[in-house]
Amino acid sequence: MIGVFDSGLGGLTALREIVRLLPGRDIVYFGDTGRVPYGTRSSETIVRYALQDMRFLCTQAVDVVLAACGTVSSTALHVLRSTFPLPIIGVVEGAAQAAAHATKNRRVGVIATGATVSSGAFVQAIKSIDPQIDVTSVACPMLVPLVENGYIADDDPVTALVLDDYLSAIRAAGVDTLILGCTHFPILTGAIARALPDVTLINSGAEAAKLLAAQVPPKQADEEGRVRYFVSDSVPGFARVASIFLGEPVEDEVTRIDIERF
Repeated sequence: MIGVFDSGLGGLTALREIVRLLPGRDIVYFGDTGRVPYGTRSSETIVRYALQDMRFLCTQAVDVVLAACGTVSSTALHVLRSTFPLPIIGVVEGAAQAAAHATKNRRVGVIATGATVSSGAFVQAIKSIDPQIDVTSVACPMLVPLVENGYIADDDPVTALVLDDYLSAIRAAGVDTLILGCTHFPILTGAIARALPDVTLINSGAEAAKLLAAQVPPKQADEEGRVRYFVSDSVPGFARVASIFLGEPVEDEVTRIDIERF
């Protein structure tokens, strides 16, 4: 059983890639929609939330987990790995590798939550691969609420206005490669590509899914290829946006839980 968790909808970008790479696998997805966003919280709160998320997934008999959240991956991954005896993959390493290989002018941008940018995790990961790469990081706190509230159309004027402001520093830095360092952000790939038409976009969730695929145990004979979704807040709200992004209805597979019990 594969487990995936995120602060909300963002991890669906990783989930979609996992389903493509590993068809027919049973997957449990938890979106902490009642406490989103994580990126504005203190590191202590992020760690507490991440531990609760993992404890819940462990009740579902998962064998491997993708922490499909840039904030958790950059702030709490070391705590999770020291606490739970199973493989836990984050979203920083794969994206850093992909960006370092993709850039031609050695100028890479990172957009992420405030907590992720403050951690410096992406910068450190990229510099460990190539110290000569210049990295420009920009915190984009308003993008997560936009995604969670359904402002995801490529031509949405509200999203376009916010992106124009956030991406001004990325344009000024002359980057040719941009890491979407929060897994919510690839849901806005169309809008971001319109704003930065000549920049290669790195989907951190999809890159993490590739790393996870290499660590998943062999498929079990009784696996049905079922994806179950759990959330900590409104089922209809999550199901509506998730169905748009995934291209198929999900509401019958979504269950609300009380994450504070874990």
